[in-house]
Amino acid sequence: MNKRVEASSKFHKVTRQAVASSRLALFLLIVVPCSGRSLAQESKVLTLESRIPLPNVKGRIDHFSVDVKAKRLFVAAVENHTLEVLDLKAGHVIHTIEDLAEPQGVYYDALTNHLFVACGLDGVTKVLDGTTFQTLATVKFPDDADNIRYDPRSKGVIVGYAGAKQLRKREEGTGGLGFIDQNGKKIADIIVDAHPESFQLERGGPRIFVNVPDKREIEVIDGIKHSILARWPVSAEDNFPMALDEPDNRLFVGVWEPSQLLVFDTETGKQVAAGEIAGKTDDLFFDSARHQVYVLTSKGFLEVFEQKGADHYERVARSHTPPGSQTGLFVPEWGKLFVAVPAQGEQSAEIRVYIAH
Repeated sequence: MNKRVEASSKFHKVTRQAVASSRLALFLLIVVPCSGRSLAQESKVLTLESRIPLPNVKGRIDHFSVDVKAKRLFVAAVENHTLEVLDLKAGHVIHTIEDLAEPQGVYYDALTNHLFVACGLDGVTKVLDGTTFQTLATVKFPDDADNIRYDPRSKGVIVGYAGAKQLRKREEGTGGLGFIDQNGKKIADIIVDAHPESFQLERGGPRIFVNVPDKREIEVIDGIKHSILARWPVSAEDNFPMALDEPDNRLFVGVWEPSQLLVFDTETGKQVAAGEIAGKTDDLFFDSARHQVYVLTSKGFLEVFEQKGADHYERVARSHTPPGSQTGLFVPEWGKLFVAVPAQGEQSAEIRVYIAH
């Protein structure tokens, strides 16, 4: 605990000095109108297209994946111990994969028709047939298999794993990124300093950017040499979600304490902008076609920031969502944002579908 306090003081000191010397770019806020309609409706940035019920899902919902060709959405219902398969054309659940040990990350590979599901409770990542949903392979990691990303170099996937002390009161330890090939065989590991949360891969280079909240840093990894290239300090606590704007060399990171959207320059590793958001976030997405960032927050707001310059981002929309709606998926092929709404009281869980304009 003393080390964490000392580290926190050091980071806050560095942050104050950075702000004083360089005057980090500010986000401009647009006041929500008093008419009762959401800013998203007013500005036509996002409009609600439909709602898909999840009648049998209880508790927190984690990450999504999509089958673009067949128009299927895969939803990890972590506390429900299920993976829900949705037919987006029909607008309802068509299959439920049960008895998963807290499914968190999910990725559908259209090339192989394989579905990868990472489970937090037992550290297992399952490889399922995308049609029959039968288990084809399993990969066991030490603990807490979480986020999954497609690796274009190996054409397999990468899974973040290992002890998350904030989830099960463990002592701080190392974490890792596990590389799995298309058929479900583990081919490599990269050890990081603590449990990794969201991470993003460059397509034009070897780097992998990894949020490591226990260390309050972003670790930059060489995905080919499997080595750590740099550690970038984060000016706030609990850096969980991340998105990458590779052409503009900008990395977006959501932090919880205080709740902010931070922007980093990927060439220098420096934070260049920061803006307040309405609560904790587990997912945020960059829309390269519209130069917008979509942030899902725990306190019932879907926020949209638009890039107006290299380090200038304006909040252009803030739409009300039910509390706890902080995970989802943006599908650029369709220009649609899918938002998880957990069950509350007599209101069942659902997926809200927004169209970006």
